[in-house]
Amino acid sequence: MAEMKFEEALKKLEKIVDDLEDGNLSLDDSLEKYEEGIRLSKMCSKKLEVAKKKVEILLKSEDGSVELKAFDEKAAEEELKPPEAKKKKSKEEGLF
Repeated sequence: MAEMKFEEALKKLEKIVDDLEDGNLSLDDSLEKYEEGIRLSKMCSKKLEVAKKKVEILLKSEDGSVELKAFDEKAAEEELKPPEAKKKKSKEEGLF
């Protein structure tokens, strides 16, 4: 059987959640849907983890050349923080 695409699995998972939240399923059907949802959730998590490991950022240097670097999640999160949060952290680090 061909492996399901992430988007397809996510749509199925959303449908399962809707069905379970609706509350019109029997206990057996609810358990069956729940089990399928868990399988889909694990599959989606694995696919996201693989994709995360493959992410790379292309950076252009001042001379116009292109440099390939691995994605640094923590550095990217730090860049998304508001400037005041970055300054506060810098001051806190200097305390010790």
